[in-house]
Amino acid sequence: MADLYGGVEAGGTKFNCIIASGPQDIRAEARIPTTTPAETLTQVIRWFGASGLPIRALGIASFGPLDLRRDSPTYGYITTTPKPGWRNTALVKPLQDALGVPVAFDTDVNGAALGEGVWGAARGLHTFLYLTIGTGIGGGAVVNGQLLHGLTHPEMGHIRLPHDLQADPYPGACPFHGDCFEGLASGPTLWARWQQDPATLPPDHPAWRLEVRYIALALVNYICVLSPQRIILGGGVMDSHFLFPRIRAEVQQLLNGYIAHEALGAGIDRYIVPPELGARAGVLGAVALAMQAAQAS
Repeated sequence: MADLYGGVEAGGTKFNCIIASGPQDIRAEARIPTTTPAETLTQVIRWFGASGLPIRALGIASFGPLDLRRDSPTYGYITTTPKPGWRNTALVKPLQDALGVPVAFDTDVNGAALGEGVWGAARGLHTFLYLTIGTGIGGGAVVNGQLLHGLTHPEMGHIRLPHDLQADPYPGACPFHGDCFEGLASGPTLWARWQQDPATLPPDHPAWRLEVRYIALALVNYICVLSPQRIILGGGVMDSHFLFPRIRAEVQQLLNGYIAHEALGAGIDRYIVPPELGARAGVLGAVALAMQAAQAS
């Protein structure tokens, strides 16, 4: 029998839970609504206990910001999140105490990046980027085979982009920065700017011209800084798959031939891609984190 691992993708609307040894061997899954911290974590703990399936370790891939510094008194916490009721919430200790297994902890997008590296669109690569564009915008990076951490963790959704107020008078929706990348291009900003569900906007709507521009501007920044071997774009906004060829073309135009590599020329279709793990990228990434925790214990 294969060793089993637990994964929790902690999101602002739901906690996705899984017990698996990998994407081809999923034994149990659940979606638990995100309510209060106490209620949500109690439900997660009960679900793992009721499953009757022993796990070697647990991985948590969470919305943030997070404290990932192991020498910090608030390691394992969600910190300055704008989500009501969740600021300064401990995730690691309650789950570790209840389940009695090693626990790995990282951002949801770092988890998704790791999952895509182990089983998905970044297999065989050592430096790549996973970006989610949906309710919020976040990015996770693997650099030289390691998840990227520093002072805390990357906050790729909050980089500043050129904002032409004549072309786009919308001021931006980020409560911290206004017109950062997330404030200009997340799913809720599409709703707010156009007063319409983005899923109902036709492909020729001017909303998409702006969206492509902002995403491409961000990707060019990441390409120049991190030099990733591949960029994976997930999240609800990217379910509009007609955006991919437009983003690729805009990235090429913005780079203007400066970085001479086949991947950014004839190979661009294989360079900016959707996730192979689809909507399970984050929760399977949590399983990959759990595997790392088991190996380290």
